[in-house]
Amino acid sequence: MLPPVIETSDISKVYRMGTEEIHALRSVTIRIQRGEYVAFMGPSGSGKSTLMNIVGCLDTPTTGQYVLNGKDVSRMTDNQLADVRNREIGFVFQTFNLLPRATALDNVALPLIYAGYSKSEREARAMESLRSVGLETRAKHRPNELSGGQRQRVAIARALVNNPSIILADEPTGNLDTKTSHEIMDLFEALYVKGNTIIMVTHEEDIARYSHRIVRLRDGLIESDLPNHDVATHQLALNTQG
Repeated sequence: MLPPVIETSDISKVYRMGTEEIHALRSVTIRIQRGEYVAFMGPSGSGKSTLMNIVGCLDTPTTGQYVLNGKDVSRMTDNQLADVRNREIGFVFQTFNLLPRATALDNVALPLIYAGYSKSEREARAMESLRSVGLETRAKHRPNELSGGQRQRVAIARALVNNPSIILADEPTGNLDTKTSHEIMDLFEALYVKGNTIIMVTHEEDIARYSHRIVRLRDGLIESDLPNHDVATHQLALNTQG
């Protein structure tokens, strides 16, 4: 078996607020293989956002080890983490995080600037990424000229443009209506089928049911980590409804 793309070993995260210690994660061990589609679930304060931040190299654990794609990132500096994030991780956020005055094409190309690509290479790769989410005809539109679903597709195209090891989606349908939410989740399913590794953070059961494995957290601990046997039935039901 190939080594996991994500492997945490007994990671904990403690935040200090004055004299108080907040234990956001407590000895969490998790392994995610390349090509998996995993949802992190849990109520507010469960630790799912903290785990996402560590997996996404936005934060480091207080104790324990985190190996991403063969690299120990547990004790990296902020600059080292930023470099790993740009090369290894594609982020999709609830609020889209698009530059309002930039076109869809320029928003998608943004990670490639930091990666050192030429302007022509950036534009070619960004257009290909937009094409993969069905938005090549909107390349010159700015975010305020796009619907919410189209903005999220631009954000997904930006996440894909660097061919990352993992796509990390934080409440990706939180600002979308029900119909658009399911359209975006169908797009994630198509990306998964193509071989992308997807990790999604959500508190919505119907959205989590799109994933193929659900990790539930509570009080900083993994409460359960189970394959989603309902996914095939769920997809069949959706296709029948469509």
